[in-house]
Amino acid sequence: MTHSCGHQAERDLSDRAADRRAGFAEWLSKQECTDCWRAAKDGHEQEKAAWLEAKRTEEQAASEAWSEQYRMPPLEGRERAVAWGVRCRHQVLAAAYTALVLEGETSEAEWEEIEEAARTITRAGWWIDQRSSEPGDLTELLEAATGADRPTENPHF
Repeated sequence: MTHSCGHQAERDLSDRAADRRAGFAEWLSKQECTDCWRAAKDGHEQEKAAWLEAKRTEEQAASEAWSEQYRMPPLEGRERAVAWGVRCRHQVLAAAYTALVLEGETSEAEWEEIEEAARTITRAGWWIDQRSSEPGDLTELLEAATGADRPTENPHF
């Protein structure tokens, strides 16, 4: 059979019911051969990977600029985790600001306190772990992470 790409291939259709062979053969002839299909698929995957890399680079630059503008301290951890953590911190805090201040009832002064607490968390992994959290939970998450409002623990246990 000749495929739409012009390549010819032999295909055993004996495993198909006799009344379905002709229709399947016609459908196959309108498709690219396996090699051409794989080559096109690989090309699309490379394009997707390049697009994703460009998107991450853009997000990273925006997150780093935001971190500098809002005096966020550098994060600690492995190099890849730090880069991801910076993006996550930016996304978590931006979403929380929108939900709590712009759309909610948190004042700018209250937000500054939240922001100060956020500055104390410099472990990249913590921000990565919070990337899917609800914006309204940020205050509680920060309190848990910083030990604020925790009862003092008995040092003998």
